[in-house]
Amino acid sequence: MKNIAVFASGNGSNFQAIIDAVQAGTMTASIKILVCDKPDAFAVERAKAAGIDYFEFRAKDFTDKQAYETEILAKLAEYQIDLIVLAGYMRLIGSTLLSAFEGRIINIHPSLLPAFPGKDAMGQALRAKAKVSGVTVHYVDAGMDSGPIIAQETVDIDENETIETLQEKIHKVEHQLYPAVIQMLVSKMREEVKNG
Repeated sequence: MKNIAVFASGNGSNFQAIIDAVQAGTMTASIKILVCDKPDAFAVERAKAAGIDYFEFRAKDFTDKQAYETEILAKLAEYQIDLIVLAGYMRLIGSTLLSAFEGRIINIHPSLLPAFPGKDAMGQALRAKAKVSGVTVHYVDAGMDSGPIIAQETVDIDENETIETLQEKIHKVEHQLYPAVIQMLVSKMREEVKNG
């Protein structure tokens, strides 16, 4: 069984979709820990409800990114984490985590990257009057939403689309796509171990 850590900063609806997939048996990974940089985030409540350990911190309590990432790294080692899954984690990952987990950190983004990277991707798409947006799952590198793409799915934008209706459509796709991609990656990791 591969161990995953989920990083979230907010509501954690993708975190919930991953929990649901594990509970339904469609994902054969173990969610060992939630890492959250906003102690009042609802994602923490989801972890508590599912009996998942969590580590919460405030970046401002540390001297710099390296300091809090070093602490996170120690936690991940404790839980023998194989894969880091970013699910609405609103911080750029620094070199401390990137070098320790190279090729083993993934993120989900609510647009068809490279279009509309960064914050407010849905708002960006609407303001650009885009006809299509979507969801991208990608590996994390040092840039902003710039790592190699693993999977994408499109979402049509209607003429009278609002941020709320687009969000609903995108979440629906995210909640299917992300658990499926994670399952694909953990299966691949298991194969690699088996084939040595």
